[in-house]
Amino acid sequence: MTTTLQRRVLAEFLGSALLAAVVVGSGIAAQNLSPDDTGLALLENAVATAAGLFAIILMFGPISGGHFNPIVSIADSGFGGLDRRDLAFYVPAQVVGCIAGAVLANGMFELAAVSISDTHRASGGHLLSEVVATTGLLLVIFSLARSGRSAIAPAAVGAYIGAAYWFTSSTSFANPAITVGRMFSNTFAGIAPASVPSFVVMQLVGAAVAFALIVVLYPDVTPEIAADVVVAHDEPVLR
Repeated sequence: MTTTLQRRVLAEFLGSALLAAVVVGSGIAAQNLSPDDTGLALLENAVATAAGLFAIILMFGPISGGHFNPIVSIADSGFGGLDRRDLAFYVPAQVVGCIAGAVLANGMFELAAVSISDTHRASGGHLLSEVVATTGLLLVIFSLARSGRSAIAPAAVGAYIGAAYWFTSSTSFANPAITVGRMFSNTFAGIAPASVPSFVVMQLVGAAVAFALIVVLYPDVTPEIAADVVVAHDEPVLR
């Protein structure tokens, strides 16, 4: 692994860990602060996640692209933007990072480091929601990259995820790595292990739908343009 790739993989690990810590930690805080008001707790969780994701992409995006999501990395690779060798390192870093972030969030609130969630989410509506949420997320990311607006991607991605907390019944996981990570916290943001496989399958279905739509909507995309996902990254000044 080259020094540059090591730095990018580290950025993906740290960004994924912080993302999981934000999602799970704000979920725990919301559960503690609003134990009798699920709607308010969800609002608190959604706002913190949207703002946190915005900031995390700003922090690490210039180094790795700010994916923090295997679906984004796979799609980027499919369009020719991310080398398959790099993909093989990105995905494990994202998954391990999200697990570490969930454990970190548990520790910050003095809970057991690992507590497997018993919140079952795999209903028909939840699974359909994951297809919709994942499709929309990829459309936001890749449409911005392909229309030369990558600079606003951090805000747009944060805004979309914050909104999708509310317009999808699954609260928009849209990310296999965060889905696995949230399994390790039996709190407001958790998901039971039995629900994880079906969530991941639906996220892959959403990715396939988005990939097809992007090909139709943006047919003249070169690998050079595709590389600027989520944001332009690995600039010479950072080497």
